[in-house]
Amino acid sequence: MSVLSDSARRDDVATAPASPGADPGTEPGGPADVRRPQRRRTLLAAALALVAVVCVALMAWMSFGGRASGTDGALSLPEEREQVMGLTSQFVKRLGTYSPDMLDDSGQMPAYREQVREVITPKFAADFDQEVATAEQLVAQGGITRSADVFATAVSSIDDDSARVLVAGAFTDSYRQGEGEQARVVDQEPLPFRFTVDLVVIEGEWLVDDFSPVSSGEGQGQAPGTAPAPGEGSTP
Repeated sequence: MSVLSDSARRDDVATAPASPGADPGTEPGGPADVRRPQRRRTLLAAALALVAVVCVALMAWMSFGGRASGTDGALSLPEEREQVMGLTSQFVKRLGTYSPDMLDDSGQMPAYREQVREVITPKFAADFDQEVATAEQLVAQGGITRSADVFATAVSSIDDDSARVLVAGAFTDSYRQGEGEQARVVDQEPLPFRFTVDLVVIEGEWLVDDFSPVSSGEGQGQAPGTAPAPGEGSTP
């Protein structure tokens, strides 16, 4: 539509007689009618701009503010969370895996000792060395074999240099019974466990510093006649 035809149309509307019942002070097509659509467009534009600002602010909060919050580690340090959960799973499997094949001529299990020491702190290693002989004796005398399965891990708390992880799983024991041709391997029922594992950073590396059982009544401890389940200050 041309500018001339548009002007002619506005002139025709401005000179048209008022309709019956109309407000004598308001002419159809007058300034009030022209301003209404403009006001609506202005309000709509302002509303859309406000929505855009809110969306941007929300995205920024989720990206930065949300990550910085959660002092319990629920949202922070995602890479570290993965590291400590992976190390906790590895620690429990190493601690709870041994067999008579690991025994040397002196009745010790050097490979078992080494696999555990690789993922624990020197302080924890000192306690471990004092207790590991118990497991070695059980393996040597009873032919005990133990394996560990980890079902789940979850970070309870974490910061830059320490963490606490919850872990659940089960130990499976078997032992040798009889001698010679009568010898056979007896499998035990799996022993469920739940531990809290404390980890710290030493020289840039996450290591296990301690662990303890989460007690919930019977069923978490050792089964009669088998190697003891790991507990605070002891080895499996």
